[in-house]
This record gives sequence, structure tokens and C-alpha cells, in this order.
Amino acid sequence: MARNEQRKTSLGGKRKLTLVDAIAQSVGLMGPVFSIAFLVPLIVGLTAATGTGAGNAASLAVVIAAIGVTGLGWIIAEYTRKIQAAGSLYDYVTDGLGGRVGTAAGWLYYAGMLALGAGILPMIGGTIHDTILSEFHRAPVPYWVWDVLLLLIVGTIIYLGVALSTRVQLALALVSVSVVLVFSIYVIVKSGGVHHLGTGFSPNNSPTHWKGVFFGVLYGVLLFTGFETSANLAEETNRPEKNIPRAVLTSVLVIGGFYVIGSFAQISGFHFNLNALGKNAGAPLFTLAGPKSAGGFAGVGIRRLVELVVIFDMIAVLIGCAVSASRGIFALARDGRLPRSLAKISPYGTPSGASGFVVVVYAIIIALVTWTTVFAIPTSPPGGLPEYVSMFSWMSTFGGFAIAVIYLFIAVGALRGLRASGKSWKLYFACLVGGLVTIAAIYGAIYKVTAPTVWAPYSAIAILILGLVVGSVMPKVPIGIADFSGLNEAERGPIKV
Repeated sequence: MARNEQRKTSLGGKRKLTLVDAIAQSVGLMGPVFSIAFLVPLIVGLTAATGTGAGNAASLAVVIAAIGVTGLGWIIAEYTRKIQAAGSLYDYVTDGLGGRVGTAAGWLYYAGMLALGAGILPMIGGTIHDTILSEFHRAPVPYWVWDVLLLLIVGTIIYLGVALSTRVQLALALVSVSVVLVFSIYVIVKSGGVHHLGTGFSPNNSPTHWKGVFFGVLYGVLLFTGFETSANLAEETNRPEKNIPRAVLTSVLVIGGFYVIGSFAQISGFHFNLNALGKNAGAPLFTLAGPKSAGGFAGVGIRRLVELVVIFDMIAVLIGCAVSASRGIFALARDGRLPRSLAKISPYGTPSGASGFVVVVYAIIIALVTWTTVFAIPTSPPGGLPEYVSMFSWMSTFGGFAIAVIYLFIAVGALRGLRASGKSWKLYFACLVGGLVTIAAIYGAIYKVTAPTVWAPYSAIAILILGLVVGSVMPKVPIGIADFSGLNEAERGPIKV
């Protein structure tokens, strides 16, 4: 059957998502405040398995990572002018590298998204529990109760409609980014960092110069993970051929600027002293937001506010992961790459089958974290790392590696899939810089990483190989297309709120 003759169950309807909704999805899943709060020490090299990083030149590493991700963003933007479907990245790989690789890419990408959400959910519950305990010396409920409440909230949101989730994400992102951005600028000014901008952007201020900067880039790419997820909403977005490219590129550029300012603020806040930063490597942003007596620039009230907005941002990431995973699983099931039951649609126009599957997986992970030590990471002294932190470490490593592999597939496949676009030099440049940073990210996910965390990328490779085998025996299907005529009026959601 020809592609334009293929009728498929499609999401959305008369009331479509807007450009703002699409931007909110990408920004929400990137989790800019969560990322800048916890990943800067990794870029600096203080908590990296490689033992090296960009040092005081961390902001330079972020700029280089942003350039590479912008190349990937350009490729995805061009693809969205050609293909608008719920499982967009899976469709892009299929278009560029064929159905066998496309099937494997779909399995791996949405397994990665599922893992990221499954890992961060118990991490949020544990963070809420521990923050209340440390700030107020009380624990109203066990941390797993927070997990269950979050599960109920996420399940309700993805069932009722992505329009609700994007508005929740947008509100959370605007509040959290605004608070941290203003505070970061304040720290830069008060610390005198405005007079030392060259220190934060010179490779000479990395302990190993350009080598250290490029190791910082390996982890800098992780800051942008999820920037492309607005493409998953193509079927539900008004004028997707224009609004999705704008959403992808706007998200990368705006949040990239936020990351540069945020990373420089943390370096400057500790007066470019890596030893001082290293003593607070767990969450340097919280230290800087604390009282001056503890090395900060504010007080207890501001520290609590920053802790709160970081939790808000983590919740936005969780919602973004759940939305992306449910849409992608729906697309795979619709194309016969997963059981057809996962392609069921609710009366609200949302993928009820895929959403139910996501909720079940999250519930299983909560149970594993609460009642087992299956993902425990050995520490010294023993028991020093909470189980939910170990779970997040493993799941985020799996998800980050899986998504980086898909980015590489897209960069390579675009040389074939977009060759008719008439933008040869732009295409080659975007594929080059996008491919290089993803290769660096893949390398960083394996190099010197120890067990059990190293089994995460190995598991991702196993899923990729299995997907290649299964894809080779499955019949070819056309790339998913937006066809709303197959739905009746009652099914044409999602409902706007």
C-alpha cells in the first residue's frame, strides 16, 4: 500500500497544540534547572568516571556541546518539515537508514525514554522526603508514598491529554528557570565573575587544556537530552511543519544560553577554586543559595526556594518522559512493531494503551526500589547511597546512552534522508558536528564506568541488536502519517484546559 494511502489511527483533532505547547515539551524534558543543579560537577570533572573534565572552562565545554546539539536540532527541524508523526525520531531513522534499523531505533529510543522516567520518579520521591527531613527535621510519610502520589498525577495527566501536561510543564519550567537564572546572574555579579569572563571560556583554565574541555563536552551533551521530544507531538500540533522546527531550535538556543550562565555562575561562585567546588560537588547550587556563613550568597529561605524549584523541574522532566514514551510506544504499536493493544486511543484522543503500559512500568520500578536492592551501587561506607539514587544512576545511564545512539543514527541517516532538501552544505555541516558530539557522548557513557552502572549501556546495545533481528523479519510499513479522518468527533482530543 502506498504511503499516502495508508490510513492509521492518529492522535489529536480539531483543537491542536500550539508552538508554546511544543516548546514546553522539549524544555520540560530537558529539565534545565535539575540539570544545572546536579550535572555541572560532572562537566568540570569532579564526579566524572574519566577523572578529568573542563575544570574552570566548563562554560566553554557547554558552548561547544550546544553547537553540536544545534546541528542535531537543525537536522530534526528539517525532518519535521518532511514527516509529522507521533513517533518522529523512529520515523526519521527509518527514512534515512531503512525499516530494520528504524525498528531497532524505535525500540531503543523509547526504551530509553521509559527508563529516564522510571529512574527519575523514585528520585523525586526520595528528594522530597530527604529535603523535608533535612530542612524541617521531620518525615511525614515514607518516600515511597511520594512515589505513588507522583505516579497517580502523571498517569492522570497523560491519560487526560498532553495539552494539560504541556501547561503544567510550562508553568513549572517558567518558575524554576526564572528563579535560578536571576539567582545565577546575582552570583556572577556578587562574586566578581563579570570581571573574569575570560577565565570561564579559555581552554587554558582547564587542568588538561583542550583535552579536558572535550571531556567536558562528553557530559555537556547530557544537559540537552530530550530537546527533540517536541517532535513527538507533531500529529497533535497546529502547523507542525513550521511550529515543531521552531520549538526544537528555540529550546536548544534559549536553554543553551541558560546553561552557559548557570555553569559559569557555579564556577564563579566558588571563585574559580575547584577544590572548594569539589567539597560541594553533590549540589553546588544549593550551597551557593545558602547563607554566607556556609559559603553561600543568600540565606536559608533562598536555599529552600531553589530546592523547591529544582523539585518542580524534576517533576516537569518526569511528565516529559511519560508523554514522549507513551507517544512513541503508540507509534511503534500502530506500525505493528509492538502489540496492537498498545495503540488504543482514549475518548480524549490520547494513547490509552501506551499510557497504561508506561504507568505499569513505573509502578514496577517503584516496587523494586522500595522492597529490593536489585540496583544497589556499592559504596564506601556500605549503604551510603540510597537505593533510589542507585536506580536513577542506572536508568539515566541507560536512557542517556540509548538517546545518544539514536542521535547518531539520525545524523548519519540524514545524509540520505535529507539529500533532496537542496541544502547540501548545511546538511553536511549539521551531520558532522551533530555526529561528533554524539560519538563523544557515547564514549563518555562507557569509558572507565564500573559495574553495575556499565551494564546499562550494554543492556541498551542488547536491545538494539534484538531490534535489528526482529526488524529484519517484520514486513515493511509506511512511515506514520497524521490522518484525523479515521476518528469520530468524540475521539478528537486532547482536551484543552
